Amino acid sequence: MKAKFFYTGIRVKDLEASVKFYTTLLGMKVRSRNTVDAAKGTVVELVCEGEGGNTLELNYYEKGSSFDTKYEVGEGLDHLAFAIKDLDAALAEAAKAGHPVVQKMQEPGSRYAYIQDPNGIWIELAQFG
Repeated sequence: MKAKFFYTGIRVKDLEASVKFYTTLLGMKVRSRNTVDAAKGTVVELVCEGEGGNTLELNYYEKGSSFDTKYEVGEGLDHLAFAIKDLDAALAEAAKAGHPVVQKMQEPGSRYAYIQDPNGIWIELAQFG
């Protein structure tokens, strides 16, 4: 089988706080917002500016949905990664918005750090070069 990976869907506890985090802090744009009656949920698709990027799908389920189970941070998801131009400026902006660094790392040719989104998911901010 040959397949093309095209999006990542994550379950979120607070849809509006999550949309705000990804659009305001990380600069993503809302491509679409739909309700899924069968799942008693709402889906928001986010994209980065430019061509060729993957879609991040935020999934929120109302009380009473069969998908509204106990929230476990990440449920096996390790982290989401975003490439940025200026790590120090990005971390200062994130801290000002209430998302302090939880871990910093450096390797030859790259620096990166992790913050958490409103759901506790680790977000990698990576600067290359």
